[in-house]
Amino acid sequence: MNRKFRLGVIINPLAGLGGSVALKGSDGMAEQALALGAKPKAHLRMATALEQIEALSDTVELLTASGPMGQTLLESLGYRPQVVHRCSDITRDTDTKLAAQALMDKGVDLILFSGGDGTARDICAQVHDRQPVLGVPAGVKIHSGVYGITPKASGEVVAKMIRGELLSTELAEVRDIDEEAFRQGQVRARHYGEMRIPQALHYVQAVKMGGVEVEALVLDDISAEFQERLDDQWQYIMGSGSTVAAVMEHLGLENTLLGVDLIVEDQVLGQDMTADQLISQVKGRPTKLVVTLIGGQGHLFGRGNQQLSPQLIRAVGRENILVLATKAKLEALEGRPMIADTGDPELDAQLAGWYPVITGYHDEVLYPLA
Repeated sequence: MNRKFRLGVIINPLAGLGGSVALKGSDGMAEQALALGAKPKAHLRMATALEQIEALSDTVELLTASGPMGQTLLESLGYRPQVVHRCSDITRDTDTKLAAQALMDKGVDLILFSGGDGTARDICAQVHDRQPVLGVPAGVKIHSGVYGITPKASGEVVAKMIRGELLSTELAEVRDIDEEAFRQGQVRARHYGEMRIPQALHYVQAVKMGGVEVEALVLDDISAEFQERLDDQWQYIMGSGSTVAAVMEHLGLENTLLGVDLIVEDQVLGQDMTADQLISQVKGRPTKLVVTLIGGQGHLFGRGNQQLSPQLIRAVGRENILVLATKAKLEALEGRPMIADTGDPELDAQLAGWYPVITGYHDEVLYPLA
């Protein structure tokens, strides 16, 4: 009898809690995020990934940590996992590390984990560079290259491995940022190591590009085009990122670089707003949503802007999404499409298609979102 594929599962139940309530992360902020109404979603992200292997369940042996770190979800999906680590009532980074060590000791073929860069950093500190791992994106900020581009994509890679398809493995970078500095509008990312991942073209994301946009003239042109399009009958949700920040500076408006603001013509109606605050402002008001993509990765939604919830995007409407980007940022994708990873697969599918991207003054290009 052929040996079953041994899949280790780790869920960081606190991952991503700070996103929708504008805390820019979850490290040390879980209690505050929950008090503000944040809802845990890391288990839902893992569930989406595991849906992709449902038809292969008879050929898989699952190992995990207790309670919210894996056991609860797997049992709800009909699995009978082997519990290799008993986590504390309030999970901590030590639980992630101990779970990863236990799974590696059991000789799992792959550790599939749901979390953000902090989770990847904890696992990286524990596993050796021969242990295959793969992340299901569930954090607020994801700079590391060890994640699938979406939860479904992560699951597709696992399914390929279970089916015995030939996949290369490679060492991918683990990066994390200082969340305290991030909340102050500063991005300080550093290299923490590498982990071995199964590589499948178009399924695993690139490391996020860092640095400050230097194409000042191009950004001025984009800003001038946006200003010309401003209509005082509409309010505008201004997403995060340096391209949108350049537009706000051009308009003479105070901006939250790594947050979401709301403006109408030359006035700021709200700064660094949460998902719930934005929903309350959009109801019954004509609204456009202004976003840019993450350099190197291509995510339009789902990385660092979880305040733009599925409910909000639906309320605004696909036709009222304005995408801004320099041509250099688009060219850096090397033909890969933009990505929506809102946490709502049905909405992601509805958002797919071609978008006019404002790339300069009276200059735009059509670019696909997959």
